[in-house]
Amino acid sequence: MRSIRTEIDSPEMLGFALQQGRLVKGLSQRELAAQLGVGQKWVWEMEGGKPGLLTTRMFAMLKATGVRLYADLPLPEGISKDGVDG
Repeated sequence: MRSIRTEIDSPEMLGFALQQGRLVKGLSQRELAAQLGVGQKWVWEMEGGKPGLLTTRMFAMLKATGVRLYADLPLPEGISKDGVDG
């Protein structure tokens, strides 16, 4: 599967990346929550970038150390990296 790489520099960007991955997989929030053994609200909050203790500290540590976090987001079938159907 083709993907596009993006920097994850905030809880909101992490949530967006997770949401896009879920959508490409064709999963609802409820289905993903069931797979993970968590409530749908937790998936919704993660995708919304709701700051939590772990994510707040993690992004503070990334910033303080100069470490960059990247994600490879899967592209839906028929979409190329330049956004053109292909």
